[in-house]
Amino acid sequence: MQLFYNPTLDNSFKQFFFPPEESKHIVKVLRKKEGDMLNITNGRGYHFRAKILEADPKKCKAQIVSEEKTIPKLHSLHIAIAPTKMNDRFEWFLEKATEIGVDEITPILCDHSERKVIKAERLEKVLQAAMKQSLQTYLPKLNPLTPFQDFLDLVEGELKFIAHCHEDEKLELKRKVQADKDVVVLIGPEGDFSKSEIRRALDHGFHPVSLGRNRLRTETAGIVACSTVALINR
Repeated sequence: MQLFYNPTLDNSFKQFFFPPEESKHIVKVLRKKEGDMLNITNGRGYHFRAKILEADPKKCKAQIVSEEKTIPKLHSLHIAIAPTKMNDRFEWFLEKATEIGVDEITPILCDHSERKVIKAERLEKVLQAAMKQSLQTYLPKLNPLTPFQDFLDLVEGELKFIAHCHEDEKLELKRKVQADKDVVVLIGPEGDFSKSEIRRALDHGFHPVSLGRNRLRTETAGIVACSTVALINR
């Protein structure tokens, strides 16, 4: 099954047009014709079945014939992570985290951050592609690049963790996560969080955790955190 994304759709729509780029992909690349059925999500939990009315490569018209709302998960996972120096590594993290089932991602600006600018439009496309590829109907929320302290002051969650490499007393994340609880995990840059950042996070109710014995790259640590929470909630 191929899944398309149209964020403007809701259950009030009967007929609609695909934008030019997607119209061309549907008609020219996939060679869909009038009467063919398409699967579409709006990224907010809805799965629509639609029939092509006009196979126009510039303005493909379709009619919704059925809809289904996906039941939300009982938990949410919010990963706050320092963007990596290499864009492709951070994009890889976004792709895989979406496939695993992350709900919200906040790029954070830390004391040891190597990257201080992100291309939000490009990253959104990565999330959309991963959502479609993995046949999900909820698009993860990508927040703007946020200073570390601002994030601490604003974030909410039932379980809040900071993963760091300092020689402090901490348990593995898998021993701290509980099923059906909203989880927030902080992942630092390649140079790790500073001691000041760790102290401030603890003051804001975060618990220190380990992601295992091995030293991990930032993007790998993010994936391990996502996988751990997903496995606990299966």
